[in-house]
Amino acid sequence: MMNNRPTPDRVLQLINGYWVTGIIGVAAGCSLFTHLEDGAGTVVELAARAGISERGAQTLLDGLVSGGLVELYEGRYRNTPEASTYLVEGKPTSLSSFAELKLRQMGTLAGLPDVVRAGGPVTDPTTEVADNPHWEQVVPAIAAQSVPAATIAAEVIGLADAGEISILDVGGGSGIYSAIWLEANPAARSTQLDWAPINAIARRLLEERGMAERFTCIDGDFHTTDFGTAKYDVALYSHIAHQEGPEDNVEVFTRLRRSLKPGGALVICDYVVDDDRGGPTFPLIFASEMLLKSKKGNTWRRADYHGWLMKAGFGEVSFHPAEPATLVVAR
Repeated sequence: MMNNRPTPDRVLQLINGYWVTGIIGVAAGCSLFTHLEDGAGTVVELAARAGISERGAQTLLDGLVSGGLVELYEGRYRNTPEASTYLVEGKPTSLSSFAELKLRQMGTLAGLPDVVRAGGPVTDPTTEVADNPHWEQVVPAIAAQSVPAATIAAEVIGLADAGEISILDVGGGSGIYSAIWLEANPAARSTQLDWAPINAIARRLLEERGMAERFTCIDGDFHTTDFGTAKYDVALYSHIAHQEGPEDNVEVFTRLRRSLKPGGALVICDYVVDDDRGGPTFPLIFASEMLLKSKKGNTWRRADYHGWLMKAGFGEVSFHPAEPATLVVAR
């Protein structure tokens, strides 16, 4: 007779989830995934290349094997395809810097009980200011997250064959969308609207990729800066809606619709949840980040985006997977 009684294994894994954050963050800081990719495959080899103790290397490897990021093959350790793609330094999709960043931010969770009781940040969210020095670390660290979605979005809207188009990237951060889209369409031009210190980071990226001549920046706050009228063929609003309230999103979407030429498209990328808030997994848990760090933000439902965009004057809205995010295209 089968025993269907629950075990504590999964609950314990979830309770101790911070161990995984620590292990991946430290391993990334030691370039462990990069050393594995370069051929180091034993504890002794990895410890020597990373400049850490053999005991420490073994512990990190045990944790990474447990998490499915490293595997043993013929007695040697190697990256899994996921780790090879997303945690090896220098690759365009590398999240290694982001893993280190999240390790440093773990302490903020200690304030979650007070935030839950209050329904939002109990102190002013200091990240939402232009002159915060943390942008130099945060903006490049999160850029790689947008590479897959930006590539998919270019395909969804047929960017490569669109000819001489103009793009507006609102709150474009690192400039990674502009870099990928301008590479896909050599005739396109892009304008990024963001705070001056962040635009400086984006300019560096576009210069490195040889696209600076087709890239323009507007220094300002998108809440108050005029987007213009019928100026752009495509507008982008990536990972901003989750930090804004419903009224704010409708207001921005309305101004973005006005900024588009006839037939233009607004592309939104964000962590979107199902209408019954039953999934997907990552967008659901990301809501806690918004509770901690934003006054009005949330992970919003598909129905929310559809309703807001209709209020803003768009006539057609479609949703496209870009896991763990969703692309929303409005025309």
